[in-house]
Amino acid sequence: MEYTVSEKAFSNRDVYIGNFKGILPHGNGNYTWSDGTVYEGDWEEGKMTGKGKLIWTSGAQYVGDFSGGYLHGYGIFTGCDGSFYQGSWRMNIQHGMGKKQYCNSDIYEGSWKEGVHEGNGRYSWNSGNAYIGSWKGGKMCGRGIMKWANGDLFNGFWLNGLRDGSGVYRFADGGYYFGTWSRGLKDGKGTFYPVGTKHPSLKKWCSSLDYCNDGTSLSGLLNSEESRAQPSVKRSFSEKLSISGLLRNSSRISHKAMSLDKNWTHCDPSQEFIRYDSLSALSHASEEGQPEAQDNSSVYEREYMQGVLIKERASNYTEISRKSKQRNKIAVMQEKRSCIDIFGAHSRSYYLMLNLQLGIRYTVGKITPVPVREVRSSDFGDRARIRMYFPRKGSQFTPPHYSVDFYWKDYCPMVFRNLREMFKLDAAEYMMSICGDDGLRELSSPGKSGSIFYLSHDDRFVIKTLRKTELKVLLKMLPSYYCHVGEHENTLITKIFGLHRITLKGGKKVRFMVMGNMFCTELRIHRRYDLKGSSIGRSTDKDKIDENTTLKDLDLKFEFHMDKLLRESLFKQISLDCMFLQSQQIIDYSLLLGLHFIVPENLKAFSQPPGTMHNHENLATGDGRHLFLIQIPLK
Repeated sequence: MEYTVSEKAFSNRDVYIGNFKGILPHGNGNYTWSDGTVYEGDWEEGKMTGKGKLIWTSGAQYVGDFSGGYLHGYGIFTGCDGSFYQGSWRMNIQHGMGKKQYCNSDIYEGSWKEGVHEGNGRYSWNSGNAYIGSWKGGKMCGRGIMKWANGDLFNGFWLNGLRDGSGVYRFADGGYYFGTWSRGLKDGKGTFYPVGTKHPSLKKWCSSLDYCNDGTSLSGLLNSEESRAQPSVKRSFSEKLSISGLLRNSSRISHKAMSLDKNWTHCDPSQEFIRYDSLSALSHASEEGQPEAQDNSSVYEREYMQGVLIKERASNYTEISRKSKQRNKIAVMQEKRSCIDIFGAHSRSYYLMLNLQLGIRYTVGKITPVPVREVRSSDFGDRARIRMYFPRKGSQFTPPHYSVDFYWKDYCPMVFRNLREMFKLDAAEYMMSICGDDGLRELSSPGKSGSIFYLSHDDRFVIKTLRKTELKVLLKMLPSYYCHVGEHENTLITKIFGLHRITLKGGKKVRFMVMGNMFCTELRIHRRYDLKGSSIGRSTDKDKIDENTTLKDLDLKFEFHMDKLLRESLFKQISLDCMFLQSQQIIDYSLLLGLHFIVPENLKAFSQPPGTMHNHENLATGDGRHLFLIQIPLK
C-alpha cells in the first residue's frame, strides 16, 4: 500500500493535511475542523492513534497518547478554566494514576477511576487542609488521615466524605479523642485524653486496624469539582466518510494549528506520585514533641449520641489500659482458637477466603442461567450437588488462581437459587458483594463455637464455618425451611443463601454457610443483645463490655412502646418462627436485637455539626427514642 501526502478539503469545510493510506488519514497529519479545532499528530486508518496534540477553540488542550480516536494512555490536559491534569486516561476519561490542579488551586494526586477519585490519593485544599487515604466514587471513603490548617488531625475511617467508624482525633493543643463516628458526628463510646495525659500509642492503634474533614463542605467541594465537564467527544469524520474516532465540541472557536514536538515523551507517572504505603506516617508524627504524659492524670470515658455527649466518667490511663489489655487478650485467644482448630496457621485462612470466592463465583455463574422452575424433592437429595476441582494452574472449567488446589462442593444449588430469589437478591449483586475486588474480611468469633466468620466488604453477608453435624442438621431441615420462608415473607429466621464445602489438600474439609447480616444498615447500632428468654447466666461482666460487645437478657434495661398492630404482627411472627424451630427439634436459638438511639429534638442544639470539633463538649442528659431490629439467628 502506497502512502501519499496531500491536502483534502471536505464538504463540511473540515481540512486534513498529511499522509493518507488509500482514502484514510494514516501516519502523521493535521486535521482542522470547520469550527477551528485542531489535531496534529499520528493517525492509523482514519483514527487518531499514537502521539498527538488536540486544541479546542475554548482554549483547552491535550497533549499525549491517543488510541482509536480516544484520549487513551498518558497525557496532559489543560482546561480553559486554568485547571490542569497530568496522568493516565482511558477512552477520554481520567483513569489510573494522575495529578489534577483545579482552577481554585486545590490539588488531587492519586488514583482515578472513570473520571473520579477512587483508590488511594492525597487532596490538598487551598485553605491548607489536607487528606491522604482511600477514596470511592469521588469521596473520602475507607481509611484516611485529615489534617486541618489549624493543626487538628483525624486518623480513622470515612464514608461518603464524612468521618464514619473508629478513629482518633488529635486537637491542635495536644489533646486526643479515641472513639467512633457516624455520618461525621461522634456516636458511641470513646475516651478523651486532655493535654499532657498519657494516651495509647497511635502506631499500635493504626496497626490494630484490620484493613488497610470537613464534613459537608468537603463533600460539596469534591462534588462540585468532579462535575466540571471535560470537552465532549463525538466520533464523526465527515459526511462523506463514515469514520469514527474524531473529537468535536460545539463551543470551539478558530485557532491556528500548532506544531507537535516529534520527540515528545511523557515521564514515568510512578515516579511523580506520592507513596501511600506509609499512610499513618502523618499521624505518627503527631506524637512527637508532645509534653511528658502522666499516667495518673484524669481521662474521660464518654458516650455520644449523634454528636451529643450523654455520659461521661472520669478515670485514669492505668485503669483504661488494663481494661483494653484484658479485652485484647480475650480477642486474641478467640482468634487463635478459631484459626488453629481448622488450619493450624492463620495464613491458611487467607487461602480459605480465596477458595470461597472462587467456588461461589463458579456456582452462581453455573446455576443462574438455568431456567427458573419449582423445586422438586430431588433438589433436596444427596445427588443435588455441584462438584468441581480447582487446580492452581486452572483447567478447562476453572480459572488459574493464587490459592492452593482444592475441591468444591455446593449443596442443593437449585434450592438456594430459588431462596435467593425469594429474598429478592440479585445474582450479580450477590457475586459482586462476596467475590468482588474488595474481598472479604475475617472476624474473630463472637461466640463459643470456634467458627471462623467472614463479612462481605459491604456488610451484607456473613459467612460462617460449620461442623459436620451442623451441616447435616441444616440439610435435614432445608425442605421445611424452604416451605416456611415461602409461606411467611416476614419471617425473622436467619436468611440462608448457600451451603458449601471445601476439601483442602490432605483431605481436610471445611463446611460453611452464607447468611444475611441483619445489622447491615446505614443506622449505627449502639447496643446489641442476644436474648434467650432466660435469666440464668444471662448477664455480661462490665469489665468486658466495649463498643462491639453483644449483651444478654439481664443487661437490657429499656422498655419498648410499640404500635398495637405492629406489636401483634411481630409477636405472631415470632410465635410462628418458634413453632417451626420446635418442629425441627431445635432449642438453641435466640432473638438478636439491635438498638439505634435517636437524639431527642430538645438536645439537637448540643450536637456538633460534622465539620467542627471542640475540646470541651456540653454534657446533656435525656432519654432518646429507640429503633430496634429483630431477627432469630440459627446457631
